[in-house]
Amino acid sequence: MRSDRERSGSLFSYVSIEERIPASHPLWRICKLADQTLDRLNPT
Repeated sequence: MRSDRERSGSLFSYVSIEERIPASHPLWRICKLADQTLDRLNPT
């Protein structure tokens, strides 16, 4: 049978990616390049 213990935390984490990935991570350079490329494709 289940006990009446308090829950210690939630199952999901609602933290933005910007908060979880360090600013020096190479992923940010890829993200910037992808954003620039998609912006150029936007008018077409």
